[in-house]
Amino acid sequence: MRLLLDESIPVKLRRSLPNHDVRTVVEMGWSGVKNGKLLALAADEFDAFVTVDKNLPYQQNLTTLPVAVVVLDAVSNELPALLPLLPSLEQALLELKPRTYLLVTRVA
Repeated sequence: MRLLLDESIPVKLRRSLPNHDVRTVVEMGWSGVKNGKLLALAADEFDAFVTVDKNLPYQQNLTTLPVAVVVLDAVSNELPALLPLLPSLEQALLELKPRTYLLVTRVA
């Protein structure tokens, strides 16, 4: 799956997703682009946009998403806080449908 990591996610997270084609917003040259335009840009090249921005669902019309959005629900955006979510993220990606919103939480 082609994943775009938001600027707020550590680049090192990509190493933990070896089965996917992972790029970052910075790498794509889209730093500072607001969420609506960023999602539109991502739709042309990616299957999903991965972020930790829990406010995104309130800022965007989820019924008209141009690309799937995955929000990682962690206590911080630091790598040690995100790594425990990876099993849930991998499972979610197997079932992810285009243009949907998904909140990924840690499975107990």
